[in-house]
Amino acid sequence: MTKSEAKDILTSMTKGESLLRHARSVELVMEAYGKHFGEDAEEWAVTGMLHDADYEAYPEEHPNRIVKMLREMGEEKIAHAISAHYTKWNVPYETKLDKALLACDELTGFIIACCQIRPEGVVGLTPKSVKKKLKQKSFAAKVERDEIQSGVDLLEVDLTEHIQFIINVLNEHKEELKIG
Repeated sequence: MTKSEAKDILTSMTKGESLLRHARSVELVMEAYGKHFGEDAEEWAVTGMLHDADYEAYPEEHPNRIVKMLREMGEEKIAHAISAHYTKWNVPYETKLDKALLACDELTGFIIACCQIRPEGVVGLTPKSVKKKLKQKSFAAKVERDEIQSGVDLLEVDLTEHIQFIINVLNEHKEELKIG
């Protein structure tokens, strides 16, 4: 599946600016990680873009609606990763793609939240600052810190380096994402 085809699917189900920005930010981070790990960067980007595609239109069926659609299109690897992007769904993590999506989804959203409260946005944001906010349970309270830790553990990356990687990607796209 191409990014163009994925974008058509995403925009057919998602209209909200915030969720579209989340999809785009996770897409960018996943694409960068795909390149970093020597994987299919477009497949990783599509996975990031579509992981919450059905959330707005079908919240009670999320992620089953998008997973079913992807499986019908023969995109099993992407479908599986999306079906596993929350540990409490008890789907096994079989590939690096599965683990990376879990590791990037909540944390990317959290880092965007950190950017939104800073006058300079992502510019100058440090892992130390993000980690301090992670300890503050009242900040971005809906972000599940245990999901972030599970993703980091499964992907076998250092939390500080992982945060810096995401910050670097977001910083490259700060104008488009309106965070800098």
